[in-house]
Amino acid sequence: MRKIILLGATGSIGKSTLEVVDAHRDAVELVGVAANVRWRELAAIAKKYGVRNVAIFDETAAAEARASGDFPTGTRFFVGAEGLEEIATLAEANLVITAVVGTLGLKPTLAAIRAGKDVAVASKEILVLAGRFVMAAARERGVKILPMDSEHNAIFQCIGSEPARRVDRIILTASGGAFRDLTLEQMAKVSPADALTNPNWSMGPKVTVDSSSMANKGLELIEATWLFDVPESRIDIVVHPQSVVHSMVKFTDGSILAQLAPPSMTFPIQHCIFWPERPAGTRPSLDFSRALSLEFRAPDYEKYKCLRLARACSRAGGVAPAVFNAANEVAVAAFLDEKIPYLAIPEIIEGALAKIPAREPADLNDVLAADALARRVAAEATLRAAKPGA
Repeated sequence: MRKIILLGATGSIGKSTLEVVDAHRDAVELVGVAANVRWRELAAIAKKYGVRNVAIFDETAAAEARASGDFPTGTRFFVGAEGLEEIATLAEANLVITAVVGTLGLKPTLAAIRAGKDVAVASKEILVLAGRFVMAAARERGVKILPMDSEHNAIFQCIGSEPARRVDRIILTASGGAFRDLTLEQMAKVSPADALTNPNWSMGPKVTVDSSSMANKGLELIEATWLFDVPESRIDIVVHPQSVVHSMVKFTDGSILAQLAPPSMTFPIQHCIFWPERPAGTRPSLDFSRALSLEFRAPDYEKYKCLRLARACSRAGGVAPAVFNAANEVAVAAFLDEKIPYLAIPEIIEGALAKIPAREPADLNDVLAADALARRVAAEATLRAAKPGA
């Protein structure tokens, strides 16, 4: 029986995870769930799956949840940042799924690793922010970091048991997001509503905007260097509009392996939950008796400036990836609030990178300090970039 803790149960990854659980109720048990503020949705999940360990980050929401009487009798509530860390270490769990957006999942993930739990990571920011510390902790405790992003999961499946010396290049695929067919001039006029449509995937607002700017692919590139111990120079990115080939690996003999599946997160989620086994799928797979076209093209690094900046951050190392991530989060939030124009996002990131040196962090607190500084610098930049009347 797979006994899992789901951090981010009310988000898009959480909902796809619950779909996998529904398809395999005899083999998967939810022993803990966590959310930020949406406690009513969390209560419905807790009731449906009989979960009695519940974490809520927002203290006001947690107080409302406690008083509601909507959770199963005997529910234990874990509150705030400490509560997320506590629930991630529950003795009965053997897998923790980290599916919270942003940096909130970092400390619970480290707590789970230190408690000897395998961790399935769906939050890019965790390894971008602190890949060195997370991977070192996993090696020390002998636990597995299972990549749940569709691209990284594809690479994980393609590499299999091959030794690292046989991997020549990693090829990350990208849908290109909402604006893949627009010019840079056209992108200057887009609105948040325009950016919140993805042609292939159903994701949360922040990730959807990141897809449109390809900042998400930059984050994935940085994450891949940690997961697979491959330098940025050996990672290629290609735009693949169909989102059927989730990524590829080229080996030293010239052979290329690709992982294909419909654009649904149930495939990588199920792979992580059951690895190394492969039970029947949650959703139907591809049907090759039907017409299927696969396109690939190089990304335009002038159009996708966030992607170019992310590559530079990966080469620079140190706290540069953390600065990129923090500044991007602040800029995207300001764009979604209609305070800044879309093309101000990469400018704000570039400004933060220019002001904060890419030094090597002494410890995790050093990384978090750089993260906090980048957020302050980016917040000041959003005020300067504000649209008239914003």
